[in-house]
Amino acid sequence: MSYSPWSLLSDAGLIAALLLVGTLLRAHVRLFQRLMLPSSVMAGFLGLALGPEGAGLLPFSDQLGTYASVLIVVVFACLALTDGLGLKGFGKAAGSFGSYGVAAYALQVGLGVILGLVLLQPVWDVPDAFGALLFAGWAGGFGTAAALGTAFEANGWEGASSLGFTSATVGMLVGVVGGIILCNWGARRGHTSSVGRFETLPDELRTGLVRDEAERHPTGRATTSPASIEPLGFQIAVVAALAAAAYGVSEWITGMFPSLMLPVFALAFILGLLLRAVVARTKAWNYVDGDSLKSLSGTATDVLITCGIAAIVPSFVADYWLPLALMFAVGLALVLFLFLVVAPRLFEGNWFEKGLVTWGWTTGAAATAIALLRMVDPKLKSGTLEEFGVAYIPVAPVETATVTFVPVLLSSGAAWAVGGAWAAVGVLALVLPWLAGWAPKRGAKAAAAPVRENAGV
Repeated sequence: MSYSPWSLLSDAGLIAALLLVGTLLRAHVRLFQRLMLPSSVMAGFLGLALGPEGAGLLPFSDQLGTYASVLIVVVFACLALTDGLGLKGFGKAAGSFGSYGVAAYALQVGLGVILGLVLLQPVWDVPDAFGALLFAGWAGGFGTAAALGTAFEANGWEGASSLGFTSATVGMLVGVVGGIILCNWGARRGHTSSVGRFETLPDELRTGLVRDEAERHPTGRATTSPASIEPLGFQIAVVAALAAAAYGVSEWITGMFPSLMLPVFALAFILGLLLRAVVARTKAWNYVDGDSLKSLSGTATDVLITCGIAAIVPSFVADYWLPLALMFAVGLALVLFLFLVVAPRLFEGNWFEKGLVTWGWTTGAAATAIALLRMVDPKLKSGTLEEFGVAYIPVAPVETATVTFVPVLLSSGAAWAVGGAWAAVGVLALVLPWLAGWAPKRGAKAAAAPVRENAGV
């Protein structure tokens, strides 16, 4: 059957139904709440089990795997129009925290690529870019996995998206399960300033539902009159036009230089920054609502995750299960080393909370990081969340440059340069706090944690 607009409607309806089921499961099934599984992840696994790669009960079209490639363009277009950086509040403590975050991110890139070149490729004949799947799925998460998988497949690596989403899924489970284990370990060792049980987490974090109407906040503001154009429709139009322009530029460049294939998501980000730089100087920028765009980006990400997991081809994963397992073991060793060895020596106060937040987002999601933090700091009194917001300033450009340029560099044969450069950045970020005098002096101990109650997560 040929693909048509009705095929798109059918796919959209099936994806929507799976997301609704995932939402119900998160709201009512205790196991899924404890694992903090997003509705989109559960929807994706249901789609995989019941779809073409599973039982074949859901009549998805043959374009299911393509939707993630399109939606990641939307995500990056929104990111370019909403992400802002500033240096306010960036001081000594944030410097150490920021360096730690840069090191955690860059070392996943560098060590992953080097591992692939030195061991995985000679033994299992994996592609040059195989090691990039570690950061793509862990520090990057599902969005980056979709972006890099799409870019690699465009350059001839069949199955890259399936492997990328597998990496992201494993990373998420490592983040949640490993994070809960670390919370209990920290409680027993007295490393946390306060500890709450799972039951003490806010209801919306456990169930995913905001039951209190007073806590339900608007997702955006109306900047246009429905008499002219629906406010949400206007925001969608801005993003859709930008995403389509990025695709057009990509096609034009490929037509001019057939050997050069630039990822559409990267072009969407670049064009978005250019558009923002120009329009932000005019009054027209006041009509672009950042909150609405963030909601649109989040929606695109939810659908992207569902489609990406549902479209995983198990045979591709089976072909690479051993090198994947080895790469994940190295990734786990890296994040454990940073948490257990580096964090206690780097941070003067609240090292456990800072290390735990970084553990959460470098294994897949900021949402996981916040949920883990709420377990050891239920009322967020440590100030870690605010510090993380400032400390993320130096991480953002590293992350953006990585996702934008690494696929191009790896596809052009510069794998060793990528591995060496990012590993060097990671090592430099790791030692910078001591070189700059931000870290505690040798022999200094972290501040003692106050007496806790209700220990155990």
